[in-house]
Parts: sequence; C-alpha cells; structure tokens
Amino acid sequence: MIRYPALIDGEAGAYGVVFPDLDGVVAMGETIDEAMLNAEESLRDAALDTERDGGTLAAPTPMEKVEVPAGSTLTSIPLIRESGKPVRANMMLDEAVLAFIDAEAKRRSMTRTAYVSYMTRRIAQMGG
Repeated sequence: MIRYPALIDGEAGAYGVVFPDLDGVVAMGETIDEAMLNAEESLRDAALDTERDGGTLAAPTPMEKVEVPAGSTLTSIPLIRESGKPVRANMMLDEAVLAFIDAEAKRRSMTRTAYVSYMTRRIAQMGG
C-alpha cells in the first residue's frame, strides 16, 4: 500500500489537510479524525481522476524529507483503492472483541461490516 505524506493544520472545529506532493488535493474536517478520513477519500478521488485522464500520481516523498511548516503536523495517508467487489471473509474472533465491535457499530448506526471496514481504514491511517 502506498502512503502519501500529509500536513494537518487548523484548530478544533476546522482542520485542514494538504498533500505536499499533490497540488490541489485537500480535505477538511471538524476533528482531526474526520479530516484524515476525508483526506483518504480526497486522495483516492485524485488517483481515480488522474488515472482516468491517462496520468499517474506523483510518487510520495519520503516522510523524513517533507518540510513541515510551523503550526502543521506531519502524518501519512494511505491510498486505499476500492474494487467495488464485496468478498466474504469468515473470521474467528474472541467473543468480547465481537461484542465490542457490535456495540460500537450500533452506537455509530453502522453495520458490523461497515464498522470493521471503517476501523481497518483508521488503523491503516495510523500506519498500523
């Protein structure tokens, strides 16, 4: 999976994300988590638009070479490409883990599948 460096700035209620390697690819959010999730979507959309137009995205700059302006935080956002094809995955989970997944999914008004997908993206964003 490719990860692009991203810079987050702003304050509670208004965070922004920019990609130093990709002019014009930006995202916003009321929280840092929301801004990062929106950045993932913006990155995916940019990749799709660029490829549809016959181009390729610039290669990501190594994190240690990114200049970080004062007031910004450096992170990385994964480029997660969706195939649109659902695939069944049978898994064995500890019953307490599954109970947690079900409780969180219900609290967020999500299905179990949507919650697991959401959390997988969150872990990928954190570099896990």
